[in-house]
Amino acid sequence: MDKKIVIVGAGVAGINAATKLVDNGYDGSLITIIDKGNDPHNRLPEEVMTGMLGAGGWSDGKLTYHTAIGGQLSKYCGEDKAMELMDQVISNFRRFHPKPEEIFCSDPVAEPDFIKPYFGLRLFPVWHIGSNYLHEIAKAWYQYLVDKGVKFTWNTEVTKIDFKEQSVEFKIDLKMPFPNKSYGYEFYDELIFAVGKSGIDFAQQISDDYKLPTEPKSVQIGVRFEAPQKYFQKLIDISYDFKLYQKFDNVSLRSFCTNNNAAYVAVEETYGDVTYNGHAKKGEQFRNDMTNFGILMEIKGIEDPFKWSRDVVQKLQSEGTGLYFSPARTRIPALTSEGTTVNATQIDYLDTVRNTMGKYFTYIEDFINDMNKVFEFGDDWGIYIPECKYAAPEPLTNHSDLSLVEYPNIYFVGDALSARGITVSGAQAIYVAENILSKI
Repeated sequence: MDKKIVIVGAGVAGINAATKLVDNGYDGSLITIIDKGNDPHNRLPEEVMTGMLGAGGWSDGKLTYHTAIGGQLSKYCGEDKAMELMDQVISNFRRFHPKPEEIFCSDPVAEPDFIKPYFGLRLFPVWHIGSNYLHEIAKAWYQYLVDKGVKFTWNTEVTKIDFKEQSVEFKIDLKMPFPNKSYGYEFYDELIFAVGKSGIDFAQQISDDYKLPTEPKSVQIGVRFEAPQKYFQKLIDISYDFKLYQKFDNVSLRSFCTNNNAAYVAVEETYGDVTYNGHAKKGEQFRNDMTNFGILMEIKGIEDPFKWSRDVVQKLQSEGTGLYFSPARTRIPALTSEGTTVNATQIDYLDTVRNTMGKYFTYIEDFINDMNKVFEFGDDWGIYIPECKYAAPEPLTNHSDLSLVEYPNIYFVGDALSARGITVSGAQAIYVAENILSKI
């Protein structure tokens, strides 16, 4: 076992891959993990996009436990193996949890009648890790890998990957002004490309540079909806992480990433533009009795959906922020979990949004109107615009190990392979690590 392994990205995917390797005797000193963000001791709560355990592992303590959501894991390895891989991800969060006895699984089974006239309700098992424990989990997990000899390079951006020379070029000390930045190289025998959403642009660049065969993905765009939790309590009591959906010919909509009790809207910046997400805190000191969730459209049939999404997001910017709208003029952008106002420009009318998204925004408005018929929140709600899951064309991989079709020592996992969510991203990476172990 003397092959050098470089992992690009210290998110859930990269960390699970490294853990699987060292758990099975791989020499940790042969593994290097490179990330644009900070280690868990220096990563700030508001550093959402980069750093140890990525976006999901730093702010979202819910692990969806089903192969029908979050990506096409069973397409690669079969249903039974996919569930086994998910079990390993959950087990890793449990082993580094300071209070593993507090982890529980919710498994709603019955769709309530009051939903049926307007929505379908996807009911999946969800493991609740506890968002307030994630930072401690990250610290314990990090220490385990360091003790195993794994080398981490933080605040470092990979700028080039040379498939022929098997080298990774990067710049170090991203927070230092020029010319204090330094540059370096790492050579690899095996490369696991495990970037998160902040690295999708780089993934697209690699795909273009090497003319990788790809599979186009549908547009995933919408808004982040926020309202007092009391309106949704009857559904929360049935399904804490509820997922409402509606399906039409070429458009389907779903609620996504539901946060309750101490629910906060999070600002993300991708490609220099602001989008919105959400997270939840645990503890009475954070409680705000709010609920937020994404309302995402999946739109099929758009030519070059990746470019279309980026263009729409860019047009929905104002004064360096995204937008906020509420029919109740007294409702304004809420506070973040750090106590500052969510960075958003309030608008009084939706004309700009309608013009930018075109006919598709009507689907979101109808979705909100139908929710109002069920939950009766009146004008007491707001939306942060836009929320977008950039789905770059997915590189074609060998299903047996997720290696690139033309480059068998390079593996794409997580967001780079269209995974959505913590469990599937981690499971893909463990699958790769198992296959690396099997051939060495």
